[in-house]
Amino acid sequence: MAFVSVKEALGELNKDSFVPLLSKLIGESKYVQNNPPDLIPEEDRIVGHVLDALLPYSTTNGGPLIVNHVTYFPKRGNLIVEYPGTEPDKILSFVGMHMDVVTAKPSDWDFDPFSMSIDGDKLCGRGTTDCLGHVALVTELMRKLGETKPKLKSTVVAVFIASEENSSIPGVGVDALVKDGLLNKLKQGPLFWIDTADKQPCIGTGGMIPWKLHVTGKLFHSGLAHKAINPLELAMEALKEIQSRFYKDFPPHPKEQVYGFATPSTMKPTQWSYPGGGINQIPAECRISGDVRLTPFYNVADVMKKLQEYVDDINANIEKLESRGPVSKYVLPDENLRGRVTICFDEVMSGVACDLESRGFHVLCKATKEVVGHVKPYSITGSLPLIRELQDEGFDVQTAGYGLMATYHAKNEYCLFADMCQGYQVFASIICQLED
Repeated sequence: MAFVSVKEALGELNKDSFVPLLSKLIGESKYVQNNPPDLIPEEDRIVGHVLDALLPYSTTNGGPLIVNHVTYFPKRGNLIVEYPGTEPDKILSFVGMHMDVVTAKPSDWDFDPFSMSIDGDKLCGRGTTDCLGHVALVTELMRKLGETKPKLKSTVVAVFIASEENSSIPGVGVDALVKDGLLNKLKQGPLFWIDTADKQPCIGTGGMIPWKLHVTGKLFHSGLAHKAINPLELAMEALKEIQSRFYKDFPPHPKEQVYGFATPSTMKPTQWSYPGGGINQIPAECRISGDVRLTPFYNVADVMKKLQEYVDDINANIEKLESRGPVSKYVLPDENLRGRVTICFDEVMSGVACDLESRGFHVLCKATKEVVGHVKPYSITGSLPLIRELQDEGFDVQTAGYGLMATYHAKNEYCLFADMCQGYQVFASIICQLED
């Protein structure tokens, strides 16, 4: 087939191929839920459907697409697809379309989360708005390039990745691809991370520090509270003190207004647990867990250091901590007992602030305005694993997505076909702009 113009080649998103492909992907969503150790996704189930769509246009079948299936763990592959351009130093990449999903409990949904249903413009099912919808969308882009073969200066690369929803298992997805150098050439052009929502550039994300606060007191009968150290009261007062210090040391940052963050950095509890016992018994210990969501203008290591300092100071001066009632206390001198607070952290993630001066950002904004009708970049303290590491490695990372934030990771998830059509047009505009 002869080469055709870019605009003519890409045209509109083809509903007759996009919807059936997405339906196949959603049909696999039950098997790509990511919640280790109970649920380990098998991303190769998704890879198989993408390959079925793209292999007819691959170099092995006389087409232009270079397809590389890269696997580090059995059944958990990544897929790198290239449409070669004429100038080797020009690269444009779409990355982040992950092939795993968050869990779904069918009894909580109004429809089967693991099979796609269609309600007018709504495409319903787990993964439609967050991840698998984007897998199908970028697959259609690459399929159209392979089918129509427009002549491009830039090489267009699509990287479908494994294991975005739970990055606590390293070496499965994009981190391993970067380590192996398989993505190094993507530094030569903008990298669009396709994993957000609402059709606008997402220019900032938050870091996350999951923490656990373990509090030790002394068990005793609640009728003799003067002989106990109540860990529940100690936990509440210690956490209040830690939060007060956190918000003093990490207040709203001036750049948060520039980037449009909906919230500043926050430190708060989300879970509470204790060993159990009777209601007339003051327990010996309890635990509060939660997270810090940190705007990218603060360093996660600095925050962790401060949190540890707060806890150490509370332990050293626990007599000064506010108590609750005339016999509430955290020290029993006659027994040489002191309440104690310890803090530990799970895997942390750093936030990212996209480069607002980069070519990639300006191209994305112009494409969004052309297609959607307006451009309003936003930032959230939700976290996207791995993209800060890409930025630190020298990639020009910009983020966007075409699902709906209102149904992102939620029950009854759905996307709109019209939004996906606009996403496809944004991709086409980006390609055309970079050709010019």
